Amino acid sequence: MPTLKSIKKRIGSVKNTRQITKAMKMVSAAKLRRAQENVVAARPYAGKLAEVLGRLAQNVGSDVSPLLQERPKERLLLIVVTSDRGLCGGFNANICKAADRFLKGNAREYKELSVMTIGRKGYDFLKNRHKVVKSHTNIQSNLNYQTAALIAREVIESFVADEYDEVHLLFNAFRSVMSQDITLDKLLPITSSAGEEEMLPPQYIYEPSQGELLAELLPKHIEVQLFRALLESVAAEHGARMTAMDSASKNANEMISKLTLQYNRARQAAITKELMEIISGAESIKG
Repeated sequence: MPTLKSIKKRIGSVKNTRQITKAMKMVSAAKLRRAQENVVAARPYAGKLAEVLGRLAQNVGSDVSPLLQERPKERLLLIVVTSDRGLCGGFNANICKAADRFLKGNAREYKELSVMTIGRKGYDFLKNRHKVVKSHTNIQSNLNYQTAALIAREVIESFVADEYDEVHLLFNAFRSVMSQDITLDKLLPITSSAGEEEMLPPQYIYEPSQGELLAELLPKHIEVQLFRALLESVAAEHGARMTAMDSASKNANEMISKLTLQYNRARQAAITKELMEIISGAESIKG
């Protein structure tokens, strides 16, 4: 049976943990609001740009840009976006398991599968399971468009250099504080987004020229989509951490209540035992 001292020490330890989880919840709640605003602001532009370029891809030939060229499926690069820190529930575990399933499921279709991780947790999980060619860490705490653009250009250069035939992006999309959607997007090559029912796609007039415009817009499209995915992941991470810390604080409250009850019972039993010993001693003296 635990002693009074050990129970009291455990209660103090749980209270300290509760203070930490409450503080982390408040920090995530404060960061979530701004991250959510950034996601909401980025979605319309990223969505419209993807729609326009998808229609352009339907109207132009693949020889206009190497980013439009469909190649035999031999080498695939999967970009996995996770967080650098833990304590956010199943946020990282779910995306890492999804990446593992995707890579194993496509092992027969592709000759070579490579992974680029953004976030320390993804690298730690995948480094001993698959071929991780590049890892980016500590960029999401102070995320900006320039950082996303540098990573996107690195991916574009690898694709143009014929190192990969396809590039896919896997990340947690923010839906609400309570939920995140694991999303898989195909980044490269850029393909048509028009439905099969659209028999007469719109015609575009290019100014200055088709080649010059696409040379500028297609890389920009990859940069924007990657930046949006990182914004989604950051917002989803804060939402997941806020939910996890709230749950941890509630569990700590329940544990403190149970330990306090256990402590009071043990204390009562100790007092009763002492009284019985005093009474027994007094009776023995009288006798």
